[in-house]
Amino acid sequence: MTDPQNPAAAAALADERLRLVAVATGHLLHTVTTLDEKSVAGPSALPGWTRGHVLAHLARNADSLVNLLNGARTGTDIPQYSSEEARDQGIEDGAGRPPAVQLDDLTESDRSFAAAAALLPDEAWTAEVRHRTGYVFPAVDIPWKRLMEVEYHHVDLAAGYTPAHWPEAFAVAEFHRLAARLAGAEGLPAVELVADDSADRAVIGTADGGPGLTAEGPVRALTAWLSGRSDGDGLQVHRGGVQLTDGRAALPALPALG
Repeated sequence: MTDPQNPAAAAALADERLRLVAVATGHLLHTVTTLDEKSVAGPSALPGWTRGHVLAHLARNADSLVNLLNGARTGTDIPQYSSEEARDQGIEDGAGRPPAVQLDDLTESDRSFAAAAALLPDEAWTAEVRHRTGYVFPAVDIPWKRLMEVEYHHVDLAAGYTPAHWPEAFAVAEFHRLAARLAGAEGLPAVELVADDSADRAVIGTADGGPGLTAEGPVRALTAWLSGRSDGDGLQVHRGGVQLTDGRAALPALPALG
């Protein structure tokens, strides 16, 4: 396991994650080139947001992570956003722009993110930075946070990119991260999760006497459900070893993960 407190190891991990970000962003930009004005103004998979809102959020998120990268490099506590109000306003202001402007903004914000990351010396990747919600995390996790934004919100665009397109490394890592956050969650019935293509397993929720349900399927489908991008499509659900006819209806509602 990589030691994020070792500067050389942290820098190597950051480089690996940045390569994933570059590939994911390339796929996102390609999708944006296929959108016309009507498509950008149409609804995304996120309630109350058009595709334009999603695209504006992605651009402004890249800018906000540049702030954190610069803070890690200079040893100063630079806020991710100047305020929550400014964050929300930036999304609203950018939502109605035509596709070409959205594409240019996304392209430039990605270049700024990559350029800021390239300036960090090895030791800066071990510095602590502050998320907009207040918690502190190591700078080496900034690239992964950007990868999450790009991969999840690319799906949220509802423009042809689905969880089935996620890289396996991303799907597996997020499977474990999300399952760990839901392990032992009070009020959530236990569900054993079995990835039949990657051999990954986890148990979420709580129950006396062991898991009551087993959800089995591709790791991408499991991660899609855990992240709220699916209602369980592509999963087989069993209770007591018996496959349920309508497994999706048996799956419990998951708490929102911020």
